[in-house]
Amino acid sequence: MKTVQDQIPSTPASIHPTDRPLSGITIRGVVIGIVLVAITCLCVCWAELVLETIQIGFLQMPPAAIGIFFFLVLLNKAIRRVGERLRLTPNELLMIYMMMVVACMVSSRGIMEKIIPLFVTPNYYANSSNQWAELMFPHIKKWMVAFDPSGPPQQPVAKAFFEGLRAGESIPWRLWITPLVCWGILVFLVIFAFMCIATILRRQWVDNEKLSFPLVQLPLELAKGDNGQDILKNKLLWGGFALPAIVFTINGIHNIAPSVPEITLSLYLNPFFVNRPWSEIYWTTIFLSFAAIGFFFLLPTEIIFSLWFFALFARFQDVVAASFGMDMPRMPMYGTHAYVAYQVVGAYVVLAGYLFFVAVPHLKRVMRSVWHGLSTPEEKNELLPYPVAFWGLLISFALILLWCRLAGMSTWLAALQFFTFLFIVAIVMTRSTAEAGVLMTETSFRPVDFYRMFAPATNLGPANLTVMAFTDAAFMRDQRGLLLTGFMDGLKIADGGRMSRAAMRWVFLLGIVAAMFVAGFIHIWLPYTRGGINLYSYAYNGNNYWAFHEAEAQIRGAPLPDWQPKTFFVVGVLFALFLSYMRAAYYWWPFHPLGYALCISWTMSVFWFSCLIAWIIKVVILRYGGMKLYIKARPWFLGMVLGEFGMAVIWALISGVAGIPAPTFPWP
Repeated sequence: MKTVQDQIPSTPASIHPTDRPLSGITIRGVVIGIVLVAITCLCVCWAELVLETIQIGFLQMPPAAIGIFFFLVLLNKAIRRVGERLRLTPNELLMIYMMMVVACMVSSRGIMEKIIPLFVTPNYYANSSNQWAELMFPHIKKWMVAFDPSGPPQQPVAKAFFEGLRAGESIPWRLWITPLVCWGILVFLVIFAFMCIATILRRQWVDNEKLSFPLVQLPLELAKGDNGQDILKNKLLWGGFALPAIVFTINGIHNIAPSVPEITLSLYLNPFFVNRPWSEIYWTTIFLSFAAIGFFFLLPTEIIFSLWFFALFARFQDVVAASFGMDMPRMPMYGTHAYVAYQVVGAYVVLAGYLFFVAVPHLKRVMRSVWHGLSTPEEKNELLPYPVAFWGLLISFALILLWCRLAGMSTWLAALQFFTFLFIVAIVMTRSTAEAGVLMTETSFRPVDFYRMFAPATNLGPANLTVMAFTDAAFMRDQRGLLLTGFMDGLKIADGGRMSRAAMRWVFLLGIVAAMFVAGFIHIWLPYTRGGINLYSYAYNGNNYWAFHEAEAQIRGAPLPDWQPKTFFVVGVLFALFLSYMRAAYYWWPFHPLGYALCISWTMSVFWFSCLIAWIIKVVILRYGGMKLYIKARPWFLGMVLGEFGMAVIWALISGVAGIPAPTFPWP
């Protein structure tokens, strides 16, 4: 049930008075931003690929970005004592922060960590048993990969990437140029499409619906500290900071001296459920994340409640289904039970349709600007002009389809894949961060699962399945580090800092381009020097391998779809419609459809327990302390975010420099 407290806008006030003119970017901010982008890429790649235990780049508010930003703010305060002219302004700080955010996403799961290994994966893992060379190589265009598709498996360019260079060998950079350029074109088309979507949706979500954007609150609070509202002077913030700082310090010392007891932050629950039907419950683990508790505390209680409730509701369905002896097949590439995953597919379709439906008045205004020109200064200050955003979205989508067609995929299948990705999955995922503040974006299905409701994927043919293995691994599976969320959060930050949204396009582009070059180099250099199979297994023996293994199985033949996909898709549509109607019609309705859409995602599988803890704490505070206590307690929970993310950066540096094992952080 909504409370008066939940109606209060949770985003802090603007850094500057609203009557001040909008500010743009500065040369000093750009230079410092590019330097920190390079440092951020190096930290993310090293922590995630080499250290493995600290995944500091793939969250939608990346720990690397907020951690480095926190230390930059502290350094900026120290510089202020030396000379006022030397210190960075709040807007320069925020600009640098956004460049680091997109750099984290590019260098981690958003782009590079998923795409670079694909250029050599099918060649390295091909063998006489799986027959990838016979099944898939004939359908791989030479410009898509670094190896020669007409040649044998395990060519030197692929073997050295996964096993490391031998003495006297050098990195074959020449073989990587063509696929990097060709895939770079596709990546930038997708990025530009995201920028167009962010431009079109911003006013509806920010000004009309007034979403809270929880992930932007902390950087705004830190940046505005030089204007008489310094949250760093709040003792509660440092109390919240100290809690995770102490815990992760102890856990780090435990890795050095095992006699020091470790504070356990995770517990795998499935081994406790040994008897059927409880043994059929999907993967369930308790992770205690102080940062997640801090973010969830900022949300309305109805959203927090819905997130953890539906996560457990999905597990309850497993118990009921197993009790009745129902067949419970798994969703390909995800492992979730298919009957729940297809409910999620239906929920996504309804949510995306609902979001566009409520935005119809705004979309009509956009179309008037497209046909008749910009009419207000506000429209001219969008990330892109509305005409550019509209036509740019259509043209970029058409060029994406052309790219896929040249790669060998049928145009209709490419349209299904990228329409679902851009206009359903990405939008619902971005809504989950803008409204529900989830730290991680991930789905339970791929676009091809729509097709699989009616026909086996085998019918698509080997050419489609081969190219789809590339696009699935690169874009359709694992949405962590989704750049659209970074664009929307960045535009909200621009409003909070009285920055020009039009200038933000250059902030984003500079950060992305710089990160592409730096991270691209690191993601090729590291495997060749250390051997990909010795690095983070998910990147070199996980996401990259699963896609082609799945394609192999589909090429060889797949079973016909049974009654479950179509049936539970309809169930998901109807239930999501019911939840949406009840939420719109009755103010007391406690269930949010976003919770249902995310119920079986990796996001809630990781954060459901932290969400439950945050909900209990907030309900108690609101009930017994009301608005006054909630506002007073807020810095404590922001401090927990800073503490956990700050310690992640500190331990990444300690481990990288001293070779000391880092503690495991609770966001796998």
